[in-house]
Amino acid sequence: MGLFTKDIKTMNDLFVHQLQDIYYAENQLVKALPKMAEKATDKQLKQGFLTHLDETKTHVQRLEQVFKMHGVAPKAIDCPAIDGIIEEADEVAGEVADKAVLDAALINAGQAAEHYEITRYGSLIAWAKQLGRNDCAALLQKTLDEEKATDKKLTSLAESSVNLRAAS
Repeated sequence: MGLFTKDIKTMNDLFVHQLQDIYYAENQLVKALPKMAEKATDKQLKQGFLTHLDETKTHVQRLEQVFKMHGVAPKAIDCPAIDGIIEEADEVAGEVADKAVLDAALINAGQAAEHYEITRYGSLIAWAKQLGRNDCAALLQKTLDEEKATDKKLTSLAESSVNLRAAS
């Protein structure tokens, strides 16, 4: 089912489609985050990726709860956006020899994923509320708050140390 196909006829169809999209994205990030942590040389960055891996596993579980609450079986649909973000991160990481610069590139890749997720969760929360599903919106809000917190941590780490090391 494509985003702009006739398969999406209602707000509910759109909501379920985007749940399936972010469910795929979160599951792909569960696979990608350990690789990012392994490549990171900055100890705080490495630990941050591992901490967010645990959070991401919780995000998957929350999405499964939202599917259940909404009466739909959990199902992932391909998300070319997150696939592209992960593929780009792999390519860039493979091209960077300077480990300090690699850490800066990994932060950038992490933030690209976070910003994608923030966008998706924001829309899902608004749509859940519109559909009268404040219960679903509340669970999705917890995840959105964690995604925003991770983004802020990455920004702080980049600005306080990683980017400085990469530039010197």
